[in-house]
This record gives sequence, structure tokens and C-alpha cells, in this order.
Amino acid sequence: MQIWVNGGLRDADAAQVSVLDHGMTVGDGIFETVKAEKGTTFALTRHLARMTRSARGLGLPDPDLDEVRRACAAVLDANPVALGRLRITYTGGLSPLGSDRGDAGPTLVVALGESARRPDTTAVITVPWTRNERSAVAGLKTTSYAENVVALARAHGQGATEALFGNTVGALCEGTGSNVFVVVDGQLHTPPLASGCLAGITRELVVEWTGAQETELPLDVLGRAEEVFLTSTLRDVQAVHRVDGRELTGTPGPATVKAMRVFDERAASDLDP
Repeated sequence: MQIWVNGGLRDADAAQVSVLDHGMTVGDGIFETVKAEKGTTFALTRHLARMTRSARGLGLPDPDLDEVRRACAAVLDANPVALGRLRITYTGGLSPLGSDRGDAGPTLVVALGESARRPDTTAVITVPWTRNERSAVAGLKTTSYAENVVALARAHGQGATEALFGNTVGALCEGTGSNVFVVVDGQLHTPPLASGCLAGITRELVVEWTGAQETELPLDVLGRAEEVFLTSTLRDVQAVHRVDGRELTGTPGPATVKAMRVFDERAASDLDP
């Protein structure tokens, strides 16, 4: 595997970042995960725009998007895969120990991992921990993912592939790496960005392409929703057949099927919508 590190490709065993990098010591960094099929990225422009918003939210310098595009192209060319997870990581760079950021400049790493197509349906759980919608990093895609690691491990231990969070006021928020949509009384809803959820790229496109409503919803809506589905870069649109102990339909419901179809058709017609 060839990985881009600070200006050039390196073999995986030689792709090194300092142990004093601020992304390593205090999680001072951001990242994007981009779907790549046969060397072609999907929605890269939207991902890079969000990357810039996240960088500004953390107070990092704006990333050089031309360099990021060159890095992505080089990594994809060097590592041909049918379906892959292209990971762009951008950190505060070499810094003193502690929260103060150094002046050495940011670190940019781009790597690619092979992926498989997700199943059409999955199981999820809810967790007792909350998203803080008033956090300084709410809505930013940072590398500080420890709470997601803990929640996802709990989900796996209960035979699920995702854990869903409420926020501090008990409203439905998001998953560890996905956004959530529900159908209530035949209408498609998803939590608003004010809930503290990440502005997911797939979420954004599904809202635009299906007319889903952004609605503040209580966490217990999951106990009565007619349909539930997840969206993310590698899930696209994925139906949920079980929430905690509640079994939903074993196959995607009509609203979910429509969202799947619309997303697949629109995404196939425009790789950078």
C-alpha cells in the first residue's frame, strides 16, 4: 500500500508521522472518509468543503485543497481497488506536549482501504451516552473518536453494526459514523444539525433528493417509527431491521426503498454532485 504523507507517497511501512503530532497527543485533527469506486471518488467537492469548515472550527489553517486533490489522485492511482474507503486526515502537526499547538504547520495524510458493499439491512442499538449539541466541536468531523469507539464496541457486542445517540435534551441525534432517518405517519424525517449531529454528505444529498424534513425528534421515536434507515459514505442508504429489542420489517420499507433507488440513480448520474 502507498500512503500520502506530507507531500509525497510512501510505502505503508515507511509512512510515518511524529509521535509528537498534535493529532496523536491530543486528537487535534479532522478527517474525511470518501467513497472510491474503481479509482473514482464520489462527492469529493462536498467532502473538501466540509473539511475546510471543520478545520476552521478547530482553528486549523485552511487545507490546501489542490494539494489534497493531488494526494487523493496519487493514492487512488497507486492502490487500485474496486471499492475503497479513502481517508483524508489533517492535524495540528508537530507540537509541544499539551493542548497548545505548535508552529510547524499541519500534517496531511491520505490512505486507502478496501471495502465491501454493505448489506441492505442492519441492526442498531441506542446507548445511554449523549452527544453535546453545545460542544465547541459539535458538528465537526474531528479525530477525537473515543466515545464512538466505546459505543460501537457495545453495538457489536449486541449483534448490531451501529449505535445511536440522543443529545443532552433527549432528542435523537446520530450514530457513531452515520446519520439516521425515520418515517413517522408516512413522512420522512431526520434530526436537524442543531441537534449536534454531523452534517453528513450522504445525509445532505438524501435530504436534497428526497425532500426529507429536518425535524427535532425525541429519542423514543425509534420505538414507534414505521421505518428507520442510516446514511453514510459507505452505507449509502441502509435500512434498519432492528432497534434494540424492537424488530422492524425484515426488508426495506417503501420509503427506504425509494430513498435507496433515488440515491443510487442520482449518484450514478453525477459523481460529484
